[in-house]
Amino acid sequence: MEKMRSLMFYVVIFIAGCKPNLTSEEVKPRIIITTDGEVDDMNGFIRFLLYANEFDIEGLVYSSSQWHYAGDGERTLFTSRMPNTARSYGERTELRWTGTTWMQDFINLYAEVYDNLLLHDATYPSPEYLKNLIRIGNIDFEGEMEKVTAGSELIKEILLDDKPGPVYVQVWGGTNTLARALKSIEEKYKGTTQWQDIHAKVSDKAVVYIILDQDVTFKEYILPNWPGIKTIYNHSQPKGFAYNWRQIAPEQFHQYMDGNWFRENIKYNRGPLLARYFTYDDGQPVEGDYDVNYHDFELAPHYVTRGHIRYDLISEWDSPAWLYVLDFRVGLRHVDNPGFGGLGGRFEQSQINPGVWADSWEDVPTVTDLNSYTNELNPSYPQMRWIPMLQNDFAARAEWCVKDYENANHPPVVKLNHPNDLNASIGEVVKLSGTATDPDGDQLNYYWWQYVEPGTYENNVTIENENSKEAFFIVPSDAEPGDTFHIILEVTDMGRQPLTRFQRIVVKVV
Repeated sequence: MEKMRSLMFYVVIFIAGCKPNLTSEEVKPRIIITTDGEVDDMNGFIRFLLYANEFDIEGLVYSSSQWHYAGDGERTLFTSRMPNTARSYGERTELRWTGTTWMQDFINLYAEVYDNLLLHDATYPSPEYLKNLIRIGNIDFEGEMEKVTAGSELIKEILLDDKPGPVYVQVWGGTNTLARALKSIEEKYKGTTQWQDIHAKVSDKAVVYIILDQDVTFKEYILPNWPGIKTIYNHSQPKGFAYNWRQIAPEQFHQYMDGNWFRENIKYNRGPLLARYFTYDDGQPVEGDYDVNYHDFELAPHYVTRGHIRYDLISEWDSPAWLYVLDFRVGLRHVDNPGFGGLGGRFEQSQINPGVWADSWEDVPTVTDLNSYTNELNPSYPQMRWIPMLQNDFAARAEWCVKDYENANHPPVVKLNHPNDLNASIGEVVKLSGTATDPDGDQLNYYWWQYVEPGTYENNVTIENENSKEAFFIVPSDAEPGDTFHIILEVTDMGRQPLTRFQRIVVKVV
């Protein structure tokens, strides 16, 4: 056994400086991050680094937003075109800019735990590889898209390359750097014989996930000129995982976000990267963001009156953007159909702009899920419902930074014994069957449940043997042909941080 571990160590060291070569069965989703550098972006980035093995990361781009921009260095005055920011900040030369080195700083800390992460997955990208992806995009002002920047050029080149897509473009701030990339493509090819093909290629390839709408470039440039680009627009659903979570998230979920949880699972004894995760009253100011004092309750006592305690979660407002792509690994099937709902939220397709999937839009009423704790429909619950699973997963990954494989937890692998899509007639017994294995040999708990909201049958069905590998339900007599039921198989291991993976079955009435 010791000889085998030594051999694996040298194999890991050999590949550490390389981008993994994957077989066709192991191809990972291509992803580009654009970020304005707010504290929620920083926290989301730290968590993202622990999941860097799950993606083909191709770009890390500094951008701007209505809340954060660097200025042009010439003290040019600027007033936001977004009403809330204009009222709050008026005319400015820069706004709460956190710089263009913080991603590098966090990657340096990732480097300190990198060898240990490799013990859990040899395909973690090297720190050198990640640093080489960093570019500065359009940062001068909110919505500035006139300049061609290193960041916009990187996005342009990726969208034009011949590697298979899709390419998931994360917009954690404004869309302006992405808009500049698309504008550069338009300027190069529009009016040529290639334009129609290039326009179709890019439209089919890019999948954009926008958190809020933090400048005007999506609505004024991207949507009118590139309406075929699939865009997920998330306006409200991250709120239960963001700044006001104590007022929004169910009381039962607070145990996964309060200071006691972060003290025990993240901030201490998990290595230097996790020690830098920003929490309330932890003594870590956000350099450059002069408008906030999350780090010190004496400077910001109003956080205490809102119920916060030391080491409480501040925010991960932008994390749903990459959690949406993580579905490739967890089995909820909402990557290809955002209407299914999953770790990145649940969305409905606009009929006015069919490329847009949103939680609220011109013709999309506010998307809600039933909060099972309050028995009320809630616009944040499509995202909040996954918080226990997400936080347990985060805690387990944090241990990967400091523990060897044998002493850490790893998620189960869940499979169905039948297709993910089934047809059934009214009155028919629908048999459900799944199985799972656990790499650590942990006991596994099975749970079958109906995710009502994505289905077109709006009532509950009774699932028999819901805690067994095999379960069933009867298609109700009031169902109609074409109705769908979404049934989730949820398997959780009994490790120190219980880890959960899923399979989704969609049953259509015929």
